Amino acid sequence: MERLVLLSPAEQKLRLDKVRAAMAQRGIKSGLVSSNPNIYYLTGRVFSGYIYLPPDDSEPIYLIKRPVHLLADRTISIRKPEGVLSELKIRNWPLPEALGLELGRLTYNMADRLMAAFLPDGTKALDLSRCLDEARATKTPHEINLMKVSGAKHERVYRKIPQLFMPGMSDIELQIEIERVSRLEGCLGQFRIAGEDMEIHMGNVLAGDNADAPSPYDFAMGGAGMDPSLPVGANGTLIRTGMTVMVDMNGDFTGYMTDMTRTFALGEIAEKAHQAHQLSIDICSTLAKMGVPGVEAKVLYEKAEQMVTEAGLTDYFMGHRQHAGFIGHGVGIEINELPVIAPRSRDILAVGNAIALEPKFVIPGTGAVGIENTYIVTPTGMECITKAPQELVQLQK
Repeated sequence: MERLVLLSPAEQKLRLDKVRAAMAQRGIKSGLVSSNPNIYYLTGRVFSGYIYLPPDDSEPIYLIKRPVHLLADRTISIRKPEGVLSELKIRNWPLPEALGLELGRLTYNMADRLMAAFLPDGTKALDLSRCLDEARATKTPHEINLMKVSGAKHERVYRKIPQLFMPGMSDIELQIEIERVSRLEGCLGQFRIAGEDMEIHMGNVLAGDNADAPSPYDFAMGGAGMDPSLPVGANGTLIRTGMTVMVDMNGDFTGYMTDMTRTFALGEIAEKAHQAHQLSIDICSTLAKMGVPGVEAKVLYEKAEQMVTEAGLTDYFMGHRQHAGFIGHGVGIEINELPVIAPRSRDILAVGNAIALEPKFVIPGTGAVGIENTYIVTPTGMECITKAPQELVQLQK
């Protein structure tokens, strides 16, 4: 029989302890984990079903729909949530008390159904979502190691990009070549994004003024995309002399992803673009030194904003026609975790945070410039784990 939990007992305990500590702060005694990212976080695999965290802090109980062969101790095979209470009673396992559901991810109908199934007395569920988000925000050593593996493979792909370009290419043709190399390097292709209605395929390649096309999604950079059904990213722009090409491609090689952006140029580009690109590098370097445990996330944003203002580049920062309201975000199983580096963020940095910093600019007539790196917060600052060259790299003519 195949093991259900692929994490070591010690690793799973570390993660469960963090979740339960966050639950205790909010008066949540039991929980029902239902989303793929959080099931993966607590087991090391994805399955269809639920993880029930009992109120007595005993081992989790796994409610499995599919695959059916994952049956083991403390496992109940289910077709639907209705009837689970009866199964718990038969086994004399603890029943839900002050139950938390992933209300930030569930549809209204499913949340209502789960409350009826697990809280038949009409009690309303509490929100478990923030507890899971906070637990995942500080990575364990095992998670950090997985992210470093992704970062190293991500770097190898980016170092090959100049050789992938051929004269006469469009942005989408270059992206396809990058996707191919990424997949051969081991990229899983999975690009998990938390939040409402944000979609993207494998990443973003933005050539020239397409970088200035606003997107409906809350990404740092937009792009018109190839079709209105997915209005983001490459749109078929031919890569010409005087353009930049910004590459922000998938870094998920282990189930834990890194986020990295590098900018390439074809021929000479505007001096303002060079200035903005160097400022992006300088901002990342400055914030990495400032980013010690206990620092408020908003302080990092304010420092970046100050540097941009002093350079006279405010109009181009984090977009031109449309501006993003953040310069960084947590990353791990999903691409937008806690903490958020934004002006109104209430997050405070802690050891083990994995943060992508992306101070970017759009220069009309040239394109997007800037970098993005993934960092791990350590006691002395932020360690970069995406180490591809940061300078503007010339594409072969």
